[in-house]
Amino acid sequence: MTQSPCRIINATAPIRICDLGGWTDTWFSGHGSILNIGVYPYAEAQLFVRPGDRPGKREVMIHAENFGERYALPTPIEYDKHPLLEACLDIMELPDNLDFEVNLFSIAPPGCSTGTSAAISVALLGALDLLTPGRMTPHEIALLAQRVETEKLGLQCGIQDQLCSAYGGICYIDMYEYPNASVSQLWVPNRIWWELERRLVLVYLGRSHSSSEVHGKVIAGFEAANSDKSALEPLRRAATAAKDALYQGDFLAFGKAMKDNTEAQRNLHPALISAEAEAVIDLARKHGALGWKINGAGGQGGSVTILCGPENTGKRNFIKELSSINPAFEALPIYLSRFGLRQWKSPMQDQSSFSGSS
Repeated sequence: MTQSPCRIINATAPIRICDLGGWTDTWFSGHGSILNIGVYPYAEAQLFVRPGDRPGKREVMIHAENFGERYALPTPIEYDKHPLLEACLDIMELPDNLDFEVNLFSIAPPGCSTGTSAAISVALLGALDLLTPGRMTPHEIALLAQRVETEKLGLQCGIQDQLCSAYGGICYIDMYEYPNASVSQLWVPNRIWWELERRLVLVYLGRSHSSSEVHGKVIAGFEAANSDKSALEPLRRAATAAKDALYQGDFLAFGKAMKDNTEAQRNLHPALISAEAEAVIDLARKHGALGWKINGAGGQGGSVTILCGPENTGKRNFIKELSSINPAFEALPIYLSRFGLRQWKSPMQDQSSFSGSS
């Protein structure tokens, strides 16, 4: 696109860490209790929009910045290069008289087990929603993002990641009938919010999460007729305990809930807690950490959330020693997000000099 757009539309959505009660937000769980935390870095979506000059032939360009790719979306839409992005564009009923370019970016590494794909979907659908006459609520956008994966792409997924990206902050999710859930945001005093933010460390394990075989075995066991789902109950209890602990500002109890959740994950399948994660946990324990949670469903690669003790030196020394375990390990900067999905249009006066994206 070489012409100046008539408008620029922006949307951001936080990623998710520390998902206690994960595995219970699923189609096989029956009901779920999940506590998770929305954090910066956000996923970003930006649309450069201009009037179309070819009636009935909308031009859409996708710029997947993290992958260094820029390409024209075919008509009819094919799920070819980046199926999740293409399916999001396909599910929205967009005007035919507009051409636009979609720019997508996330600081969080792909496969970090922090719900980055869900955050991208929520941000993209949120930006596209500003092009349609009817406005969706953030909750509706989260459900639509989940439908993109299950209905358009035929994937199996939970609902907690999309809801966390839509709402932000500290979320307690009660899933009463998959995928329908209510979301309560925990409003805690600033001193608790700031203390939690200070103590949390997100450790990327240096490679994308990959455990489809292990996950398949766990899921198959739960999907079997008359299967015993009692192993999910400790996960639900950990989420509820974490919620109560944060309301009380009790970081010892919050750390215990994180550890209880980790052991409940291990009981689902030992391979859900990788040797890499164990090494990080051992180092964290050495430096006085109170809790740890394998982000996402667990397995190889991905990331771990650590709850450090009260002394800043313990946190700093832990981060300094990470590379001694594995040079690929990295502490990613995070900040608790008070907001979930944010959508807005850039001021028109800022756009007059725009000459097309590179």
